[in-house]
Amino acid sequence: MSGHSKWHSIKHKKGLIDAKRGKVFTKHAKLIAISAKRGPDPNTNPGLRAAIDNAKLDNVPTMNIDRAIKKGSGQDKDATVYEELYYEAFGPAGTALYIHVITDNKNRALADFKSILTRNGGNMATVGSTARLFERKGLIVVAEKEGLSADEMELSLIDAGAQDIKKDGESFEVYVNPLQFTSIRDSLKNSGFSVEKAEIIFLPFQSVKVTDESSGKKVLNLIDALEENEDISDVYCNVEMDESLISKIEE
Repeated sequence: MSGHSKWHSIKHKKGLIDAKRGKVFTKHAKLIAISAKRGPDPNTNPGLRAAIDNAKLDNVPTMNIDRAIKKGSGQDKDATVYEELYYEAFGPAGTALYIHVITDNKNRALADFKSILTRNGGNMATVGSTARLFERKGLIVVAEKEGLSADEMELSLIDAGAQDIKKDGESFEVYVNPLQFTSIRDSLKNSGFSVEKAEIIFLPFQSVKVTDESSGKKVLNLIDALEENEDISDVYCNVEMDESLISKIEE
């Protein structure tokens, strides 16, 4: 398993454990609202359909989903207007970060972002400095399919359009061309696969290996601080750390 995939997997699991339910619901509501700008009907707006599907996987109530669609599509005239931004930064130990932001106040979001970096050993980067280090990918996480061996699963996923596959416990991480993301996700569902997660992510072309506890702790503290901010939706980092080191730091 490559370093960036391992980090993404660990980060995803850690997020499920650490994230507060309110933060999770708020994030999904913002993603739905942003997607709903392109139309309130998920049947004709694949981005909105994906956002709704992911929200349901995290048990977001239908009422919250409907409210977010109305806000984003303009049906709620008094609704907050969100903007989507990307920030770039360099973190401890030479790591690079690419940060997805959804906010109703750009000035606040930028000020908070700079403050978090200052307190945690990071520096804001010029536009393009870290973005060029990451590749946009579609990630579809599917559960093991009953009756299929691991090899048969992988062959089926490759036939469906997978560019890369990583086994993670009882699930498979399927990496696909982002332009084919929606069609491959729907094809897997129609073929009887249980899709646990489907999203567009950014993977680093190369990872920075961190092996000492001190540097690792600084990097994780920065990522945690960023992820706790209400305006920050996703944090992508090119750090590579062994699970044993992460567990030691978090003890």
